Amino acid sequence: MAKIKTTFFCQNCGAQFPKWVGKCNSCNEWNTIVEEVIQREEKTSWKQAGSGKKVGKAVKLKEITAVNEERIDTCNKELNRVLGGGLVKGSIVLLGGEPGIGKSTLLLQIALMMKNRVLYVSGEESMTQIKLRADRLKSANENCLILTETKTHQIFNSAEETSPEVIVIDSIQTLHTELIEASPGSISQIRETTAELIKYAKETDTPVVLIGHITKEGHIAGPKILEHMVDVVLQFEGDRNHTYRILRAQKNRFGSTAELGIYEMLHTGLREVENPSEILISEKDSDLTGTAISATLEGMRPLMIEVQALVSTAVYGMPQRSCTGYNIKRLNMLLAVLEKRAGFKLGAKDVFLNIAGGLRVEDPAIDLAVVCAVLSSNSEISIPQNICFAAEVGLAGEIRAISRVEQRIQEAEKLGFKKIVLSKFNKIAKKNPEIEIIKVSKIEEVISVLFKV
Repeated sequence: MAKIKTTFFCQNCGAQFPKWVGKCNSCNEWNTIVEEVIQREEKTSWKQAGSGKKVGKAVKLKEITAVNEERIDTCNKELNRVLGGGLVKGSIVLLGGEPGIGKSTLLLQIALMMKNRVLYVSGEESMTQIKLRADRLKSANENCLILTETKTHQIFNSAEETSPEVIVIDSIQTLHTELIEASPGSISQIRETTAELIKYAKETDTPVVLIGHITKEGHIAGPKILEHMVDVVLQFEGDRNHTYRILRAQKNRFGSTAELGIYEMLHTGLREVENPSEILISEKDSDLTGTAISATLEGMRPLMIEVQALVSTAVYGMPQRSCTGYNIKRLNMLLAVLEKRAGFKLGAKDVFLNIAGGLRVEDPAIDLAVVCAVLSSNSEISIPQNICFAAEVGLAGEIRAISRVEQRIQEAEKLGFKKIVLSKFNKIAKKNPEIEIIKVSKIEEVISVLFKV
């Protein structure tokens, strides 16, 4: 007979404990340990466990025939780009993001656009609420079926009757299986319901898309094994106060994790942004001080973004340093380089930095644009609109080379920039480009070129 045993899990990170404790030693959260019932089968030897079962045969690697995965078109170019070409049959995709960021809107919009039959299962909203959202999206798909259910066996019964080609679960935290005794959203239920969905997807070759909640730290809620079990983990990012959303792949067994998709949130749903560079660069009538354009890369996608800086005399005793969309520690380092290597006294001044469009950039190639924007605001000298920057700044004040510089040059050319400032250590394969390339090696050379100092 199987033994019934209880154990203790952390609801925040999924860590397991033999007894109840007040603080989780893994994530340092308080009062997140709950007791759950787990079922352990009677231990048997490996010989007894394998008796009477078909044994898999090991084969040589060269004898395995490689086949291309058959993919389903989602009718959404940005999602197809992130997935690597579409939904692979039998795959499990997990989508996470902040509450209200647009996860349900994105998947319902795709379900209404796809030509395949889609079963949209919602455990959080009623059919009337889904109908109102579908009317707002102004999309209609006769093949889209709506089911409001939380029990897995009822979902599988409905899927057997309707034979959908894609299943969307909103969300995995609301599902419940009768195989174990635990409340919906608990560690055991999330793990067991996901395992049932994976088994169904693999047996029927039906892709399943799951929506997952996240914790206050931004990680997907539930056990960490949830991310290991699924095939693709997508993260939907953005600020609810801005209109743009970014879709990233944190894990992808069928494609690259370097791609990203960009959407614009409108009252009629999410609009695909095919050329984000034109949107991320604000249009202005005249040259303004404190702005610089950087050629950056988000994954494999080149983007031209606008860096805005404001330098003013500190009114209070302690000067302020504030960043939006950029690492504050990186900004402090660049300010120290300017003061030590270039002689600019910024220690008694407030410095505010903003990445236009609500994006968050981690690319080190944006360093030079940040430096030039700060210097432009400090000296009240505007930078010409037809020049952009792409280089990393080192602690010694040197201008360092960056990766995939040809892609950045092509993006700058396409948007009509006349000059681009790069490190002289970058090797450019293309000869005689249409854009003028200014090569510098030290921060002093950049200052003399731009500000004629």
